[in-house]
Amino acid sequence: MRFLVTGGAGFLGAVLANKLAADGHAVVVLDDLSNGDASHLRPDVQFTQGDINNIPLLWSLLGAVDCVYHLAARVSVAESVLHPQAYNAVNVGGTVSLMEAMRDTGVRRVVFTSSGAVYGRLPTQPVHENDIPNPDSPYAVSKWAAEQYIHTIGRLWDIETVALRIFNAYGPRQGLPVSHAPVIPRFLHQALTGGSVVLYGNGQQTRDYIYVTDVVAALLAAATAKAVNRQVLNIGSGVETSLTQLVSHIQQVTGKRVNQLTNQQKTGGVPRLVADISRAQQLLGFRPLVGLAEGLQQILREDGRFQSVS
Repeated sequence: MRFLVTGGAGFLGAVLANKLAADGHAVVVLDDLSNGDASHLRPDVQFTQGDINNIPLLWSLLGAVDCVYHLAARVSVAESVLHPQAYNAVNVGGTVSLMEAMRDTGVRRVVFTSSGAVYGRLPTQPVHENDIPNPDSPYAVSKWAAEQYIHTIGRLWDIETVALRIFNAYGPRQGLPVSHAPVIPRFLHQALTGGSVVLYGNGQQTRDYIYVTDVVAALLAAATAKAVNRQVLNIGSGVETSLTQLVSHIQQVTGKRVNQLTNQQKTGGVPRLVADISRAQQLLGFRPLVGLAEGLQQILREDGRFQSVS
């Protein structure tokens, strides 16, 4: 098959693009490199730097494409609070631009990476796809809005659409920006360099951490699965882990004692969030294979940034 992967130089996109190419597919990647790194891509992946809202560029890349993986997005919850217009322009506007270009070029299926963040603060856990989202950030709103756009436009223009709500994905070479870094690479770096980890709130808030290769397995299945058109599917581990439990795992795999600080003045986000993955199990044959401790060990083995400081 021939695939276009938007955002394919990012953390998750690069792993997906490389896996598709390794499996013998033709892969085209579009990324503006605002957060991605094209050097992580295999030589047989065709890379183009550009803007997801550039429809003529999309036309040029979509020829003979069988399926689009749409990962291009701004992804920081905290940054979205400061810059909601930019998040709307890329995450919502870019999705609409892509759907228009797919209509114009006759591409018939898109797999969209949404986020578990759309659920927000819900009283009952684990969260199920039938639960009504309660987004609490512009990022979460943008992902939910993009879901509505792909499914509505898909119905109008006869494009097959499936949205995967990815929970807290992690793995080797995940970005570690100075501000708003994801929690797992941030905590690992602090542990290995003798720094302190800061737990906002009481540290008991929970999340669902899913290893990158398990996410990619779900994405691969979604490209060809039957009976997934217009579906929304949770992609997580189904395991609820508190921040304090995460720190304990990190101490075990690094052999380092981690100094923990708490900041009660700043919220730690929603108190609980874990995925019900039964629908993905049924429709995609999805089975997470990598537990949190094993995933953390994989990062330490494969990510040179952490090997150099351990």
